[in-house]
Amino acid sequence: MNPKTLQYLMGHSDISVTMNTYTHFGFDDAKDETIRLEELEVAKKEVEKVTGEKPISQKMFKAI
Repeated sequence: MNPKTLQYLMGHSDISVTMNTYTHFGFDDAKDETIRLEELEVAKKEVEKVTGEKPISQKMFKAI
C-alpha cells in the first residue's frame, strides 16, 4: 500500500510514524526492489529505442 494512503487511513499526522510502525524491510525486499530498478532501466532503454527520445530523468530537475 502506498505509505501516504496508509498514513491517511491510520490518521497519522506525520509520515514517520507510519513508516516506523508499519514497514518491515528485509533482504528479500531489497532484492525485489533491485530487480524492479533493473526492469525500469530496460524499459527506459526500450522507450528510447522506440521513440528516439530519452525519458525524463531526475538530473533534469533542479532543487530550488
